[in-house]
Amino acid sequence: MTNPTAAELIARSNRLGADPKNTNYAGGNTSAKGTETDPVTGEPVELLWVKGSGGDLGTLKESGLAVLRLDRFRSLVNVYPGVDREDEMVAAFDYCLHGKGGAAPSIDTAMHGLVDAAHVDHLHPDSGIAIATSKDGAKLTKKIFGDKVVWVPWRRPGFQLGLDIAAIKAKNPAAIGCILGGHGITAWGDTSEEAEANSLWIIQTGQTYIDEHGKALPFGKQRKKFAPLEADERRVKAAALAATIRGIASQDKPMVGHFTDDPRVLEFLASAKAPKLAALGTSCPDHFLRTKVKPLLLDLPSEAPVDKQIARLKELHEAYRADYTAYYDKHASTGSATEPASPAIRGADPLIVLVPGVGMFSYGANKQTARVAGEFYLNAINVMRGAEALSTYTPISDAEKFNIEYWALEEAKLQRMPKPKTHQGRIAFVTGAASGIGKAIATRLAAEGACVVVADLDLAKAQAAAAELGGTDVAIGVAANVADADGVQAAIDATLLAFGGIDLVVNNAGLSLSKPLLETTEKDWDLQHDVMAKGSFLVSKAAAKALIEQGLGGDVIYISSKNSVFAGPNNIAYSATKADQAHQVRLLAVELGEYGVRVNGINPDGVVRGSGIFAAGWGANRAATYGVEEKDLGKYYAQRTILKREVVPENVADAVYVLTGPELTRTTGLHIPVDSGVAAAFLR
Repeated sequence: MTNPTAAELIARSNRLGADPKNTNYAGGNTSAKGTETDPVTGEPVELLWVKGSGGDLGTLKESGLAVLRLDRFRSLVNVYPGVDREDEMVAAFDYCLHGKGGAAPSIDTAMHGLVDAAHVDHLHPDSGIAIATSKDGAKLTKKIFGDKVVWVPWRRPGFQLGLDIAAIKAKNPAAIGCILGGHGITAWGDTSEEAEANSLWIIQTGQTYIDEHGKALPFGKQRKKFAPLEADERRVKAAALAATIRGIASQDKPMVGHFTDDPRVLEFLASAKAPKLAALGTSCPDHFLRTKVKPLLLDLPSEAPVDKQIARLKELHEAYRADYTAYYDKHASTGSATEPASPAIRGADPLIVLVPGVGMFSYGANKQTARVAGEFYLNAINVMRGAEALSTYTPISDAEKFNIEYWALEEAKLQRMPKPKTHQGRIAFVTGAASGIGKAIATRLAAEGACVVVADLDLAKAQAAAAELGGTDVAIGVAANVADADGVQAAIDATLLAFGGIDLVVNNAGLSLSKPLLETTEKDWDLQHDVMAKGSFLVSKAAAKALIEQGLGGDVIYISSKNSVFAGPNNIAYSATKADQAHQVRLLAVELGEYGVRVNGINPDGVVRGSGIFAAGWGANRAATYGVEEKDLGKYYAQRTILKREVVPENVADAVYVLTGPELTRTTGLHIPVDSGVAAAFLR
């Protein structure tokens, strides 16, 4: 049963974390102090409940709290070795834990445990950080808040900062909180309601002052040549640039992308001060840990041709890598008797790429991380706007940023991250994926960590199938008539805008009409060849352009059929188009191999269960051809195989997983039978 104090804390945290004006995703922490009966002694014990490392306030649950004994935690003051060794205190937090389970205590635990207040909030509101990063932040704090809020000069989060804030509260009885230079705010209260009210008062008072007293044009005048393009033009250009930019962000490690053309981003990019402010980088540790210390900003006008923008982006990327490497080399420690060596450089590619007139591309190991990185840079833009409106934006120094970015405690947090799944960071485009084999493939790839685009002729069904896989950070549904070149390109463009790129294509869309030669019409022939032979060609062509531009390799899978090599009765058009698909595999394997793109095929036997093709009449026709009841068709197919086992959609999905996973990286041009053994379809 949740302690009432903890339950109250969770409710407060969820309210504060639900509003991005109060704090960014996974940013800040909250705490409450109270008593509980010690199960060992039966006596009351004073406890601290505090949001643990890595959690998010908006979605915080009891499992995300660390619970510590206050008497033991406060005793740590007696063994504190000083600011030069304050990191050692984090390991000591574990010896203060009460009970079992819960989250690991974060570096900010000292801020909560040492401050003499029953309830403490530490948040990263845009208005608070704007004041915290202003050149004259100390004077502004006094002017805006009077004696109710105290300025704290920049100090890296840790035990010493907790001691500093505790001392400030003790010396300033009228104070309800602090502005932490370069960082955020901390507020407190005797009750949960009071702490929350104090936090909101600081945030709202700061924003009101900025709104009422700030400059009208904090970013300077708008530059006409860098003005936003029309909405449709922005999206077209963003899709045209997406593969290039994803390749830029993924030179060291494959990344998933997110695109936004939020008006606030476009306004910033068109402003006179954008180049200077972007170069200064972000300040709040939560910001630059997600966005890197600074973005890559394209310096060409909005109307510049795409080919020139691409060429310039590649030039700027080389300069960015050199600049980031110099930043690392300047501040990294090689290690000594008193100082450990800095962690190895984690890559020199940008995580935020800004294109004037178009928008912002952000990147991360998965879609959620990429999306959140973009949200954090939007926070940074808001912070810069507020700071420039009141004063001059002055972030913490690069040396301090490095000390946070390559902090041993941050490195330890990264090392605790779970091992990524086999397809994490990969972006899959699956046609005919609203049902049957395609849906099973999409489901399997999503389960293995891929971002999946469910493409289907029926948009509503595609979106419903995608929703079953999770939110839009996992899958989206798009309409795709694979026989229409413009429709195919639109679907690929939607993929590039949703996830930043494309890595894995599954040509699965299909249909079949079971007729003998003399009953097969020209229309029947054209329909089947348009969907499967032509459709696979159009999808592979549109995807290949992006795959090649990214420079990350990739996979193209054709769901062909045993009929591509087996001369079954009464299906001349279907079998011929499947043979066409089978040879496309061989041809594209040769052509795309130099770009690291592998092309393979899968030859299933008839897959009856869940099949849209079989349900649309093909099943009844094949059952009539073989003289069996339609309901027994799956059993019939199974009995004519060597293994006597029916092939189901998940069997085909398993083959796609293996072909696109880490085990068969040297395999291309291969067809894998998934037919339980049809001797007449053995490959020769």
